[in-house]
Amino acid sequence: MPQPRDTQRIAVDAMGGDLGPAEVVEAVKLALAQQPALNPITLVGDEAQLVPLLDRAGLRVGDSERLALLHAPEVITMDDKPVLALRRKKNSSMLRAIELVKDGSASVVVSCGNTGALMAGGTLRLRTMQGVARPALAAVVPRAGGHFVLIDAGANPDARPEHLLHNAILGSHYCRVRLHTKATTAPRVGLMSIGTEEGKGNALTAEAHALLRSAHDAGILNYSGQIEGFQVFAEAGGGGVDVVVCDGFVGNIMLKSWESLVKFFSSIIKTELRANPLRMAGALMAKGAFSALKSRIDPDSHSGAPLLGLRGNILKAHGSSKRTAICAAICAAGEIITAEMNQHIEADVRRAAPLLSSSAQARAEIASSPPPSPQN
Repeated sequence: MPQPRDTQRIAVDAMGGDLGPAEVVEAVKLALAQQPALNPITLVGDEAQLVPLLDRAGLRVGDSERLALLHAPEVITMDDKPVLALRRKKNSSMLRAIELVKDGSASVVVSCGNTGALMAGGTLRLRTMQGVARPALAAVVPRAGGHFVLIDAGANPDARPEHLLHNAILGSHYCRVRLHTKATTAPRVGLMSIGTEEGKGNALTAEAHALLRSAHDAGILNYSGQIEGFQVFAEAGGGGVDVVVCDGFVGNIMLKSWESLVKFFSSIIKTELRANPLRMAGALMAKGAFSALKSRIDPDSHSGAPLLGLRGNILKAHGSSKRTAICAAICAAGEIITAEMNQHIEADVRRAAPLLSSSAQARAEIASSPPPSPQN
């Protein structure tokens, strides 16, 4: 089936999730119903499986320009080795969706598939933006009074100072789009460290701190300085920030620790509330409060972690995502396109380039300078 060339289109990988293509089709139905002005969608996957599912959902491809179907008979599974799968399964739904972005037939890929394959495929096929050395994975995490963006959440564990500067730029623009930060107030950026005082942290954070401060002085970022672990979930104005910047090693540990801690406390609360009839009665009376709490910390409401810094957009949803979470990721893809996020990122990366040149020159001068003379 020929595909329309439309850079405003969203390509959805229908085959990669743990719950199968039926859940993805229902997510597409939800997204189209909830967002009448949502960008057109191309569903990518095996026609033999998708056509009956679309019919059952009441979605007909070709009846309007809002939904198209691209046949891709192969599937990259969660057990596949990423690089090997990219070589052997060139007709997979994931790679065909990425190719739509590469050739200009779509602007964003949404997938619940194999994270390693999606990141590798996106990086190899789309390449990074000019001036950006490494892409970064962003995640939206709840905090007191709202949410913040954590970046990098795992794409680049061996970062250099310039990578953290780019992470700050990427995260700041993503924060504007997803958390609707007011245009007049740039998102506050904090660098994750072990202390807020000057000189705290390791060599990476020390040099990154200097770069971020220079970017703040140049009007590229709203840098608040280094932050500690206890500030991460603090309310804005109470020491919290809108964007937490770190390398992928630290970020991935932070994200997974938070997710496991949420499950741990949820389990404890359920156990304790069921301990006796009196507590169960109290829990029933507080049902509204518990529902509100669940809504605030529910990851489905901000599903879809983007791999930022590429010449195209990739949104990764959890492999076990249900239709509501996939729907949220699809709607987030529409917001990214409408905001022209990548164009704004590229402009700020160009503005930051002289700062990196100055930093590299300073490092070279230090490295080439002779050692101090021994003192008598």
